[in-house]
Amino acid sequence: MREPRRIPPATIARLPLYLRELEELGEAGQDVVSSRVLSELTQFSSEQIRKDLAYFGAFGRRGIGYSVGHLAAAIRRILGIAEEPELALVGAGRLGTALLRYLGRRHAGLSVGAVFDSDPGKSMGQVEGHRVLPASAIAEEVRQRKIRLAAITVPATAAQEVFAALVEGGVQAVLNFAPVKLKHPSVFVHNLDLATELQALAYYGQAKGGTGRERPDA
Repeated sequence: MREPRRIPPATIARLPLYLRELEELGEAGQDVVSSRVLSELTQFSSEQIRKDLAYFGAFGRRGIGYSVGHLAAAIRRILGIAEEPELALVGAGRLGTALLRYLGRRHAGLSVGAVFDSDPGKSMGQVEGHRVLPASAIAEEVRQRKIRLAAITVPATAAQEVFAALVEGGVQAVLNFAPVKLKHPSVFVHNLDLATELQALAYYGQAKGGTGRERPDA
């Protein structure tokens, strides 16, 4: 049996960018869009866009383009957000609260299913309209609600313990904002250290002419 085709991580990372532009086009009443227009909107080449989409099937018609609604719906299915999966957020501090506020104001295809914090002063209270549960309840609550996605916004000293509880509860994918690298053989983890991201950004901010281009994908 032939092995399934491996999708490059950079392709997956670009799909939400295509979706964002498609949703804005749909809201503006546009029914059809060409790869050339998508290229202008996203700053990725038409060839790259067609190549990315070809991994998942044929969506456009030569000489006509893509149906905005059909392609947006297809990308939502590919990303697994067509039915708004629930997200567990661990850490109701400033960063966690900002994330909740952002998700509450922008339709991201996700819903916050549970919020946790180890601070007794926050647990059982509310943050941005969400009840805050104690961190000790992570594994049980995540398992009962069958939550598969999580975001960690806790200090580095607590991140590993929190991650272990999420894995125990059955989480399959984690966005980690804590400044520590987390990994597990059966769980996808995206470690996002804002400090190192900003340090890398400083390179592009040096006065040496600049390229006028976005930072290349990893």
